[in-house]
Amino acid sequence: MTSIERTAYPRFKRYYTLAQLQKTYTPTSTEIAFARSNTQGDRNFLNLIVLLKSFQRLGYFPNLEQVPQDIINYLRDYLKLPESLDIGYEQSRTLYRHKKEIRLFFQVTAFDKQARHLISEAVSSSAEIMDNPADLINVAIEILVKDRYELPGFNSLNRLVCRLRTRVNHLLFSQVTQQLDIEYLSRLDSLLENHPVHQRSPYNDLKKTPKKSTRNHLNDLLVHLTWLESLGDISPYLEKINPSKIQHWAAEAKSLDASEIKKITQPKRATLLLCLIYTNGVNTRDYLVTMFLKQMKKIHNKAKEKLELIRQQLQERVETVVGVFANVLPFFADESSEAQWLQVKQILQAGGGVDHLLSECDAINAYRGNNHSPLLWQFYKSHRSSFFRLINAIGLESTSTDLTLIQAIQFLKDNAHRRGSWLSEEVDLSFASVEWQKFVVSGQKDKISRRHFEVCVFSYLASELKSGDICVAGSQDYADYREQLLPWSDCLPLLDEYCDNLGWPNNPNDFVEHLKSWLDETAKQVDDGYPNNSQIVISEFGEPVLKRLKKKADNASLKALESLIEEKIPERNLIDILKNVDYWTNFTRHFGPLSGSDPKLKKATERYLLTLFTYGCNLGPYQAARHMRGLATAHELSFVNRRHINLSKLNSALVDILNRYHVLELPTFWGKGTSAAADGTKYDLYEQNLLSEYHIRYGGYGGIAYHHVADSYIALFSHFIPCGTWEAVYIIDGLLKNSSLIQPKTLHAD
Repeated sequence: MTSIERTAYPRFKRYYTLAQLQKTYTPTSTEIAFARSNTQGDRNFLNLIVLLKSFQRLGYFPNLEQVPQDIINYLRDYLKLPESLDIGYEQSRTLYRHKKEIRLFFQVTAFDKQARHLISEAVSSSAEIMDNPADLINVAIEILVKDRYELPGFNSLNRLVCRLRTRVNHLLFSQVTQQLDIEYLSRLDSLLENHPVHQRSPYNDLKKTPKKSTRNHLNDLLVHLTWLESLGDISPYLEKINPSKIQHWAAEAKSLDASEIKKITQPKRATLLLCLIYTNGVNTRDYLVTMFLKQMKKIHNKAKEKLELIRQQLQERVETVVGVFANVLPFFADESSEAQWLQVKQILQAGGGVDHLLSECDAINAYRGNNHSPLLWQFYKSHRSSFFRLINAIGLESTSTDLTLIQAIQFLKDNAHRRGSWLSEEVDLSFASVEWQKFVVSGQKDKISRRHFEVCVFSYLASELKSGDICVAGSQDYADYREQLLPWSDCLPLLDEYCDNLGWPNNPNDFVEHLKSWLDETAKQVDDGYPNNSQIVISEFGEPVLKRLKKKADNASLKALESLIEEKIPERNLIDILKNVDYWTNFTRHFGPLSGSDPKLKKATERYLLTLFTYGCNLGPYQAARHMRGLATAHELSFVNRRHINLSKLNSALVDILNRYHVLELPTFWGKGTSAAADGTKYDLYEQNLLSEYHIRYGGYGGIAYHHVADSYIALFSHFIPCGTWEAVYIIDGLLKNSSLIQPKTLHAD
């Protein structure tokens, strides 16, 4: 069963401000007249008004004993009724008649068989996509409100929805298991048995997280992908199940131990295992590509570092050659004679001779400019076998009509056994830049350098995987983005309305002109504001440069105020603060088992708050448990974190806190929430994960915690990103995922 707090089922608040009472519960003149015409005496008049406003807000009739006293007092004062007047019906017949009149007044139908049928259709359809009972209850509420039906009691609605969800899930489980033979079912069950040597079940391998990006870990992942593929193609078995449902069941399976999943009935157990295997295969392909990209980046970085080192080592040789050249030049200032030529020869001979100087010039010219391509092979060759195994293990496809790189990759596969320096076959190199083409075919006419060709192909493969020009079949992060786009036939009917809403022309020529004029107007506004903007200057290279903001002078009165506040403000315990915030927001209602049922933990709220403190302060369960004085063990804290809390639930809880914070008075003195700033902070992380990288500027391994902070001084969205990545994508990501009431119109970021 699901608790009412986890759903959108309407209920009274714990507290009301005067503004909220005035906005929600003030009766109109029409409502007052309606109540007067259907009652005799002040008491029934107040009863009817309270019922009417409560029904208007909730969509169902509460017991009058459940109506908060604040609402009753407000309505009694507003209607100027005696303070001693209490509410309550003396006869149930009067209550029944009032409910009937209120339904007629709002044109709402009582819950009946037709309403139950509507719920059954809507919930059964949604249960094929959603799995959380709270979400399905919200679907039922939405359909009843839309069709103007009175809401049934929560327990009745809960039981009905859970019964429908169970029926749909059992149908899906049976559809999956009917496709499996007994032998394959036994093979799935064998994943839950402990290995006689390792004393761990293969099921645990499905729950492992990727380690740091290294060649050995890349090989380990390739072995893991081979093992997953040996279990067969899972996708046909899950073809009729919605992807969101697959993700949910996979997460549920991942949260369970082997001993726990054994206790589940076989149809559900087999389905959960198949979902976990399928999503693990998708994730493994993503991890492999991510590791490949990181390894190629390291190879290029090492080549660049080697180039810089060679330049430093060549500096002395450059100075020698330049010195010889400087000594020769004066002899060509005047007309040369035979004696002068002899002196030139002597200078060249003193510099090591013509052949030596030419070889020195060749060595210097080989590394001029920023071309580090000749140095890539020495760092690539140790990864060669792993990269070839990778392109053979994953399916690469082009997302455009340009297939030259895909053809080059196929050529690589066909010639992987070759060890010669040159390849005589013709290959289309149009996917590569002119510099790369010259480098690959240099030295031999109509032949290509095998080593440089391999490095070139893998370098461009990494580039096009990042840009989306090449996709990986069976992945998620590197999947074909076109599959997520609406067909143009669906977009075209909506185009006129879309352009009209945005105020844009709906034809190509006018649209281009509109963009040009928009750009011109914006550029003019920027130019006009430049003379008055003392923070920006134009450098000698014509580039805008933002000056460092000067620190304001220390204010003595401000320091005195700060000291006074520190003296007066009471010291609070962090766990007490969490408890207080939960009292006002009830954000812990979002936490619970992945099945969506109510938690069966003793003192669940207390356990959630302790877990938030443990992981929010980065203490870890074992360190935190040492200071809990027996309130919770390390296993209990870890259990709650794994089974009851995930990123989606944390973000939902954050929205509750943000919305409550937004209505407070104090933050309005700092800002109105109309603007925000985005920036990152480096945090130390464990090295053995794909996110952690070495940060050059900060030093050490870690990741960037990227925050969007409103001008009212609260973080709207946070996201961990790798070091050294472009932040523009995550700026947009934060705007899209912020579902709170604080929606900034302006975002400041670098």
